[in-house]
Amino acid sequence: MIDEKLLNYFETYLTDKRKNLFKKVLEDRTRHFSVVLEDIFQPHNASAVIRTADIFGVQDVHAIENKYTNRVSRHVAKGSQKWVTSRRYKKDGDNTKACLDNLREQGYQIIATTPHNDSCLLQDFDVTKKSAFVFGVEAEGVSDYVKEQADGFLKIPMVGFTESLNISVAAAIILQDVTTKLRSSSVDWQLTKEEKDVLYFNWVKKTIKNVDKIEKYYHENLKTE
Repeated sequence: MIDEKLLNYFETYLTDKRKNLFKKVLEDRTRHFSVVLEDIFQPHNASAVIRTADIFGVQDVHAIENKYTNRVSRHVAKGSQKWVTSRRYKKDGDNTKACLDNLREQGYQIIATTPHNDSCLLQDFDVTKKSAFVFGVEAEGVSDYVKEQADGFLKIPMVGFTESLNISVAAAIILQDVTTKLRSSSVDWQLTKEEKDVLYFNWVKKTIKNVDKIEKYYHENLKTE
Protein backbone atom coordinates (compact mmCIF):
# COMPACT_ATOMS: atom_id res chain seq x y z
CA MET A 1 0.00 0.00 0.00
CA ILE A 2 1.18 3.50 -0.85
CA ASP A 3 1.35 5.95 2.05
CA GLU A 4 -0.75 8.70 0.47
CA LYS A 5 0.17 11.31 3.08
CA LEU A 6 3.86 10.62 2.60
CA LEU A 7 3.41 10.80 -1.18
CA ASN A 8 1.62 14.12 -0.87
CA TYR A 9 4.50 15.41 1.25
CA PHE A 10 7.06 14.22 -1.27
CA GLU A 11 5.10 15.87 -4.08
CA THR A 12 5.69 19.29 -2.50
CA TYR A 13 9.33 18.90 -3.59
CA LEU A 14 8.37 18.45 -7.26
CA THR A 15 7.12 20.92 -9.82
CA ASP A 16 3.74 20.40 -11.43
CA LYS A 17 5.56 19.93 -14.72
CA ARG A 18 7.54 17.01 -13.30
CA LYS A 19 4.50 15.34 -11.74
CA ASN A 20 2.51 15.68 -14.96
CA LEU A 21 5.39 14.21 -16.96
CA PHE A 22 5.48 11.14 -14.71
CA LYS A 23 1.74 10.64 -15.13
CA LYS A 24 1.97 11.08 -18.90
CA VAL A 25 4.81 8.56 -19.24
CA LEU A 26 2.96 6.04 -17.07
CA GLU A 27 0.06 6.05 -19.54
CA ASP A 28 2.42 4.62 -22.17
CA ARG A 29 4.16 2.08 -19.94
CA THR A 30 3.56 -1.63 -20.48
CA ARG A 31 4.35 -4.99 -18.94
CA HIS A 32 2.83 -6.83 -21.88
CA PHE A 33 6.41 -7.16 -23.15
CA SER A 34 9.53 -7.70 -21.11
CA VAL A 35 13.24 -7.80 -21.95
CA VAL A 36 15.73 -10.43 -20.81
CA LEU A 37 19.51 -9.97 -21.04
CA GLU A 38 21.42 -13.22 -20.73
CA ASP A 39 25.06 -12.82 -19.69
CA ILE A 40 25.67 -9.47 -21.38
CA PHE A 41 29.22 -8.48 -20.41
CA GLN A 42 29.61 -5.15 -22.23
CA PRO A 43 28.19 -2.37 -20.01
CA HIS A 44 27.44 -0.13 -22.99
CA ASN A 45 25.29 -2.83 -24.59
CA ALA A 46 23.24 -3.57 -21.48
CA SER A 47 22.84 0.14 -20.80
CA ALA A 48 21.73 0.87 -24.35
CA VAL A 49 19.06 -1.84 -24.11
CA ILE A 50 17.77 -0.37 -20.82
CA ARG A 51 17.63 3.04 -22.49
CA THR A 52 15.73 1.53 -25.41
CA ALA A 53 13.25 -0.18 -23.09
CA ASP A 54 12.53 3.14 -21.40
CA ILE A 55 12.15 4.95 -24.73
CA PHE A 56 9.58 2.48 -26.03
CA GLY A 57 7.72 2.13 -22.72
CA VAL A 58 8.77 -1.39 -21.73
CA GLN A 59 8.94 -1.28 -17.94
CA ASP A 60 10.81 -4.47 -16.99
CA VAL A 61 14.31 -5.66 -17.81
CA HIS A 62 15.61 -8.97 -16.42
CA ALA A 63 19.38 -9.50 -16.26
CA ILE A 64 20.73 -13.06 -16.05
CA GLU A 65 24.25 -13.29 -14.61
CA ASN A 66 25.62 -16.80 -14.93
CA LYS A 67 29.09 -15.95 -16.20
CA TYR A 68 29.20 -12.17 -16.35
CA THR A 69 28.04 -9.30 -14.15
CA ASN A 70 25.49 -7.01 -15.72
CA ARG A 71 26.75 -3.45 -15.28
CA VAL A 72 25.13 -0.19 -16.29
CA SER A 73 27.05 2.68 -17.86
CA ARG A 74 25.42 5.90 -16.70
CA HIS A 75 26.94 7.70 -19.68
CA VAL A 76 25.08 5.39 -22.07
CA ALA A 77 21.91 4.82 -20.05
CA LYS A 78 21.33 8.59 -19.66
CA GLY A 79 19.40 8.08 -16.43
CA SER A 80 16.96 5.58 -17.94
CA GLN A 81 17.95 3.01 -15.31
CA LYS A 82 16.01 5.07 -12.74
CA TRP A 83 12.71 4.66 -14.59
CA VAL A 84 12.95 1.02 -15.69
CA THR A 85 12.38 -1.83 -13.25
CA SER A 86 15.40 -4.13 -13.34
CA ARG A 87 15.72 -7.55 -11.75
CA ARG A 88 19.05 -9.36 -11.55
CA TYR A 89 19.42 -13.14 -11.33
CA LYS A 90 22.89 -13.71 -9.90
CA LYS A 91 22.73 -16.50 -7.32
CA ASP A 92 24.87 -19.62 -7.49
CA GLY A 93 23.06 -22.07 -9.71
CA ASP A 94 21.08 -21.87 -12.92
CA ASN A 95 20.02 -18.26 -13.12
CA THR A 96 18.62 -18.66 -16.61
CA LYS A 97 16.17 -21.29 -15.38
CA ALA A 98 15.19 -19.10 -12.41
CA CYS A 99 14.50 -16.17 -14.70
CA LEU A 100 12.49 -18.11 -17.26
CA ASP A 101 10.48 -19.87 -14.54
CA ASN A 102 9.66 -16.51 -12.96
CA LEU A 103 8.55 -15.05 -16.28
CA ARG A 104 6.39 -18.05 -17.08
CA GLU A 105 4.69 -17.73 -13.69
CA GLN A 106 3.79 -14.17 -14.72
CA GLY A 107 2.21 -15.44 -17.94
CA TYR A 108 4.97 -14.62 -20.39
CA GLN A 109 5.88 -16.74 -23.38
CA ILE A 110 9.65 -16.96 -23.86
CA ILE A 111 10.86 -15.65 -27.21
CA ALA A 112 14.51 -16.21 -28.09
CA THR A 113 15.91 -13.60 -30.45
CA THR A 114 18.05 -15.66 -32.80
CA PRO A 115 18.27 -16.48 -36.53
CA HIS A 116 16.99 -19.99 -35.80
CA ASN A 117 15.56 -22.15 -38.57
CA ASP A 118 12.13 -21.88 -36.98
CA SER A 119 12.40 -18.16 -36.27
CA CYS A 120 9.42 -15.94 -36.94
CA LEU A 121 10.21 -12.84 -38.97
CA LEU A 122 9.71 -9.65 -37.00
CA GLN A 123 6.96 -8.38 -39.29
CA ASP A 124 4.96 -11.57 -38.71
CA PHE A 125 5.24 -11.67 -34.91
CA ASP A 126 1.96 -11.92 -32.98
CA VAL A 127 2.01 -9.00 -30.53
CA THR A 128 -1.20 -10.06 -28.79
CA LYS A 129 0.64 -12.63 -26.66
CA LYS A 130 2.43 -11.54 -23.48
CA SER A 131 6.10 -12.01 -24.42
CA ALA A 132 9.57 -11.85 -22.89
CA PHE A 133 12.29 -11.28 -25.49
CA VAL A 134 15.62 -12.91 -24.61
CA PHE A 135 18.81 -11.34 -25.96
CA GLY A 136 21.98 -13.37 -25.59
CA VAL A 137 25.62 -12.73 -24.90
CA GLU A 138 27.60 -10.84 -27.52
CA ALA A 139 28.81 -13.01 -30.45
CA GLU A 140 27.46 -16.30 -29.05
CA GLY A 141 23.81 -15.36 -28.72
CA VAL A 142 21.28 -16.99 -26.40
CA SER A 143 22.27 -20.17 -24.56
CA ASP A 144 21.27 -23.68 -25.59
CA TYR A 145 19.02 -23.81 -22.52
CA VAL A 146 17.07 -20.78 -23.73
CA LYS A 147 16.73 -22.33 -27.18
CA GLU A 148 15.46 -25.57 -25.64
CA GLN A 149 12.98 -23.78 -23.38
CA ALA A 150 11.81 -21.06 -25.76
CA ASP A 151 8.20 -20.95 -26.85
CA GLY A 152 9.26 -19.30 -30.08
CA PHE A 153 12.12 -17.69 -31.99
CA LEU A 154 12.28 -14.23 -33.51
CA LYS A 155 14.60 -12.75 -36.09
CA ILE A 156 15.06 -9.47 -37.89
CA PRO A 157 15.07 -9.77 -41.70
CA MET A 158 18.53 -9.09 -43.14
CA VAL A 159 19.50 -8.88 -46.79
CA GLY A 160 23.17 -7.89 -46.60
CA PHE A 161 26.37 -9.86 -46.25
CA THR A 162 26.49 -9.45 -42.47
CA GLU A 163 24.24 -11.90 -40.63
CA SER A 164 24.10 -10.35 -37.18
CA LEU A 165 23.34 -7.08 -35.41
CA ASN A 166 24.76 -5.58 -32.25
CA ILE A 167 22.47 -6.55 -29.36
CA SER A 168 21.50 -2.96 -28.60
CA VAL A 169 20.58 -2.33 -32.23
CA ALA A 170 18.59 -5.56 -32.43
CA ALA A 171 16.70 -4.69 -29.24
CA ALA A 172 15.88 -1.22 -30.56
CA ILE A 173 14.53 -2.56 -33.85
CA ILE A 174 12.44 -5.26 -32.18
CA LEU A 175 11.01 -3.12 -29.37
CA GLN A 176 10.15 -0.24 -31.69
CA ASP A 177 8.30 -2.60 -34.02
CA VAL A 178 6.37 -4.64 -31.46
CA THR A 179 5.39 -1.71 -29.22
CA THR A 180 4.15 0.30 -32.20
CA LYS A 181 1.96 -2.60 -33.30
CA LEU A 182 0.82 -3.23 -29.73
CA ARG A 183 -0.43 0.33 -29.26
CA SER A 184 -2.52 0.12 -32.41
CA SER A 185 -4.01 -3.22 -31.36
CA SER A 186 -7.03 -4.01 -29.20
CA VAL A 187 -4.86 -5.60 -26.50
CA ASP A 188 -5.19 -4.26 -22.94
CA TRP A 189 -1.48 -3.47 -22.69
CA GLN A 190 -1.39 -0.64 -20.15
CA LEU A 191 -0.40 -0.91 -16.51
CA THR A 192 -3.04 -1.36 -13.83
CA LYS A 193 -3.85 1.58 -11.59
CA GLU A 194 -2.02 -0.12 -8.71
CA GLU A 195 1.10 -0.62 -10.87
CA LYS A 196 1.00 3.02 -11.94
CA ASP A 197 0.62 4.19 -8.34
CA VAL A 198 3.61 2.14 -7.17
CA LEU A 199 5.83 3.31 -10.02
CA TYR A 200 4.76 6.93 -9.56
CA PHE A 201 5.64 6.78 -5.86
CA ASN A 202 9.04 5.23 -6.64
CA TRP A 203 9.79 7.77 -9.38
CA VAL A 204 8.90 10.64 -7.08
CA LYS A 205 11.30 9.29 -4.44
CA LYS A 206 14.10 8.84 -6.98
CA THR A 207 13.73 12.45 -8.09
CA ILE A 208 14.19 14.04 -4.66
CA LYS A 209 17.68 14.70 -3.34
CA ASN A 210 18.35 13.46 0.20
CA VAL A 211 15.01 11.70 0.16
CA ASP A 212 15.93 9.42 3.06
CA LYS A 213 16.55 12.41 5.33
CA ILE A 214 13.33 14.03 4.16
CA GLU A 215 11.37 10.84 4.85
CA LYS A 216 12.95 10.52 8.28
CA TYR A 217 11.97 14.10 9.09
CA TYR A 218 8.41 13.37 7.94
CA HIS A 219 8.07 10.31 10.20
CA GLU A 220 9.61 12.05 13.19
CA ASN A 221 7.83 15.39 12.92
CA LEU A 222 4.88 15.38 10.55
CA LYS A 223 3.32 11.93 10.36
CA THR A 224 0.89 12.45 13.24
CA GLU A 225 -0.22 15.92 12.13
